[in-house]
Amino acid sequence: MDSVLALFVALVGLAVGSFANVVIYRVPRGESVVSPPSECPACGARVRARHNVPVFGWLWLRGQCADCGAPISGRYPVIEAATAIVFGVIGAVVGLAWVLPLLLVLAFFTIVLSAVDFETRRLPDRILAPFAILSLASIAAVVIGAGDAWTLSRAAIGAGAFGLFYLVAFLAYPKGMGFGDVKLAPVLGAILGTFGWEQLAVGGFAAFFWGSVVGIAAMALQRRRHGVSIPFGPWMFLGAWTGVVVGEPVARWYLNVVGLT
Repeated sequence: MDSVLALFVALVGLAVGSFANVVIYRVPRGESVVSPPSECPACGARVRARHNVPVFGWLWLRGQCADCGAPISGRYPVIEAATAIVFGVIGAVVGLAWVLPLLLVLAFFTIVLSAVDFETRRLPDRILAPFAILSLASIAAVVIGAGDAWTLSRAAIGAGAFGLFYLVAFLAYPKGMGFGDVKLAPVLGAILGTFGWEQLAVGGFAAFFWGSVVGIAAMALQRRRHGVSIPFGPWMFLGAWTGVVVGEPVARWYLNVVGLT
């Protein structure tokens, strides 16, 4: 049953990955994600249905437009394949559980918002708003499924704590992060709070840990001591996943080290 579910979820991820590419390309440009149909940005020719199959269409065309021969970015099959793989792994590990939709929502927006942040250094409201709405709906499903109202309270506390912390950090040092990070923080805090206090604490700390590691590496590669600009959104997401996956054992290890257990 789990293998069938994982395969189904992976196929859903493949299709969703195709839509992710549309969002990543069009939203920062202020375009609609619904219309017009996909077209070549070089010549404007409509992409034929058989060439629009995720991953395989790009391979069939050998990464070139069928009409003008212009190169098609390899990002398209990478995003589609990555979404399918991540969805499949989540389906295999979690199984048919109430948290499955929440994790799939987190995975989709991790890929989309990280790609957009890397490319534009922005986290657009047109993507953050659906992320917040779908996350809230998925959290509600978890609460109803678990029959535990305290889960919703933890999510609310997580959202408030993350939102307040990032807002204070932004006001104290605006150059350190964008306001999009501030708006992203409550959503991630709510998701982590849904899973538990350990996940919330570790996920919050891990974002700054990963951001610091990448920032130091970037300075080393550029041989600079300061002034290196990196997007922080992707590391907030990586921190959140760190909290979800290893938050509980990491928190236990830390408490044991400091002698609190």
